[in-house]
Amino acid sequence: MGKKDAAGVSSETQPLLEKSSTKKRLSFDLTDHVAKRQRIEERTDHTRWRMRDDKGRQSWVYLEDDQALKDWPQSFADKYFLGLPVNAPDLPKPTNPLDAVRNGLEFFEKLQLPSGHWGCEYGGPMFLLPCIVIAWYVTKTPIPWYYATEIKNYLFARANPEDGGWGLHIEGETSVFGTSLNYTVLRIVGVDADHPVMVKARATLHKMGGATHAPHWAKWWLAVMGVAQWDIVNPTPPELWLLPDWVPIAPWRWWIHIRQVFLPMSYLWSKRWQAEETELIRSLRQELFVEDWAKINWASHRNTINPRDNYHPKTWVLNTVNWCLVNIWNPVLRTQAIAKKGEEWAMKLIEMENENTDHADLATVSGPMNTVCLYVKEGPDSYAVRRHRERAHEFLWMKDEGLLANGTNGVQCWDTAFAIQAVMDAGLTEDPRWRPMLMKALEFLDDQQIRENVKDQDKCYRQQRKGGWAFSNKDQGYAVSDCVSEALKSVIILQKTPGFPTLIDDRRIFDAIDTLLTYQNPSGGCSSYEPPRAGTWMEVLNAAEVFGNIMVEYEYPECTTAVVTALSLFRKHWPEYRTKEIERFIERAVKWIKTAQKPHGGWYGSWGICFTYATMFALESLASIGETYKNSDYAKRGCDFLISKQREDGGWSEHYRACETGEYIEHPSGSQVVMTAWAVIALMKADYPNLEHIKKGIKLIMDRQQSNGEWLQEAIEGVFNKSCMISYPNYKFTFTLKALGMFARKYPNETVV
Repeated sequence: MGKKDAAGVSSETQPLLEKSSTKKRLSFDLTDHVAKRQRIEERTDHTRWRMRDDKGRQSWVYLEDDQALKDWPQSFADKYFLGLPVNAPDLPKPTNPLDAVRNGLEFFEKLQLPSGHWGCEYGGPMFLLPCIVIAWYVTKTPIPWYYATEIKNYLFARANPEDGGWGLHIEGETSVFGTSLNYTVLRIVGVDADHPVMVKARATLHKMGGATHAPHWAKWWLAVMGVAQWDIVNPTPPELWLLPDWVPIAPWRWWIHIRQVFLPMSYLWSKRWQAEETELIRSLRQELFVEDWAKINWASHRNTINPRDNYHPKTWVLNTVNWCLVNIWNPVLRTQAIAKKGEEWAMKLIEMENENTDHADLATVSGPMNTVCLYVKEGPDSYAVRRHRERAHEFLWMKDEGLLANGTNGVQCWDTAFAIQAVMDAGLTEDPRWRPMLMKALEFLDDQQIRENVKDQDKCYRQQRKGGWAFSNKDQGYAVSDCVSEALKSVIILQKTPGFPTLIDDRRIFDAIDTLLTYQNPSGGCSSYEPPRAGTWMEVLNAAEVFGNIMVEYEYPECTTAVVTALSLFRKHWPEYRTKEIERFIERAVKWIKTAQKPHGGWYGSWGICFTYATMFALESLASIGETYKNSDYAKRGCDFLISKQREDGGWSEHYRACETGEYIEHPSGSQVVMTAWAVIALMKADYPNLEHIKKGIKLIMDRQQSNGEWLQEAIEGVFNKSCMISYPNYKFTFTLKALGMFARKYPNETVV
């Protein structure tokens, strides 16, 4: 591939080793790579992989030079992430929950990265890796052999053992979406069509109808490749961006993720751009379709979709709109001038997104799409395209199974905030043993606070963010209500602990509060990135098919509680700042929490699975205003709901299908340590009187702890848009430690073991 530097790092990866502020950028050999055979091996040497942490920018580096291995030893965290032996010593068997917390921290501390945060994979969705790899292919971006090899290994490991296909996410049933795109990825990275894995996957894909039965997003990517024709893609005209802001369906009103995906989709749909035809593309035309490719009536399959992929069927309203666009707008009313103006404004919005995120972009779908758009507009050698190629590495994650794509460029700020709070809940913030770890975490949050609003905030439809924190890091730069809240709580906790410095002064704290106060909706509840800009009726235009609740923002018990608890903590220390507004905010927010309670007593979770997760947050909200099991019917019903789901072994076990169906469903594998932690935290927050139920849950958490202090990975924990699950592997540390620590402080004289 490329030349190696003195450290043995290939030229494709070299930019990962440079500070983002340097002017040296990645230079690719853009000769006709598609004519060359992609190098691929059986596996890489996992002892040669390293996680580079550049102030919260995470990227995996493969060292091909032996000297590099000596110069850059593999860390404990590297080995843990890769599933290599870490040889952590056995610790004294805990005799009480606080001992278990200390043992857990002994292990978890070793996973803290140099910049002070905790990293982890943020995988699960099986459509993310195809976005990156297909974008690489169509922009003629070379794929290092070690990437190709481990992408192959990951997809082989995640193929359904029964039918050989891939689903929407790692625990989901096989779908056309997952199978068509991941089959394509495997062919791109060099796997032959006659490989047994490919033969099995292709047979399954054909049984489901082939790629003509894929959902909209897959059809779009296949059209960009030239594997399908654009007529199979339902219209996404960029001139929608030209609608006046007052128009009820104007895209600026959509949820941030869908509008950032629609933006590049619309640009390339309008251009009808397709990649240079190659032998692989010609072969895929035969492999992915049941029909004779040359005879396919592409337009007739715009709405063809396999039932497994059709989680949110298109409404008659959307079908009518699409018919009008195809049969009236496009051929009769859409002039070249209108199309050009729409394309130009869409590209301007993409460029503003690049400027505001240093080309990291919002997430793993929109970023690669934007890369292709910029390649089409500016060519392969432009700064924007080269910078996008560099930043794509930050979305990849290497583990024992292979190389996957994260949902964003990490979970850095989010997990670090919860780690700090877990120590606080155990009453250990003043313990000198944990001060260095906590100090590094505080310094990280100090560095990652977003200090300014984005340039042209109103012009690019962005929410106020000054003083906030992102889910991942400040480069990505999208403040989220609960991310701001959890980080702010962690900062206040540490800076009000004797012995910790005040790194973030009052003005910066006030900036965070000012931003938090913008998140409340008219209902009183809080959303994620911004208050809703349109009603839920907008879902009639949901064209994604595989997701629900995707068109607009919604109120969430999780986000609402995070803001309520942050404001409650803040006003204890700064009672004079915006006092009445904060008081009114909390009052209205908790009132909304009550209205969101389900008849069975639980709350529906949109970011974790599912009722267990949201009920934990909701009961914390109620407790923040003094409402507990003893004096609140809402809290009592919430506790009774959780108790009704406790298993015989003391744990809780909710399956991801609860998110899809809206009904509590038991996980077939039994109790989950993370969900058990969520449930007992909720019960303790609500002062549930029957301590034996809580003790049984605490005992299960302690029993699941390994002798070296860790907990093992169990079922997937997170969700978004109702149907897609996503991994939060650090939850098995942060929430278990929180539950154990809360119990130790709340019931110091109780015996569990």
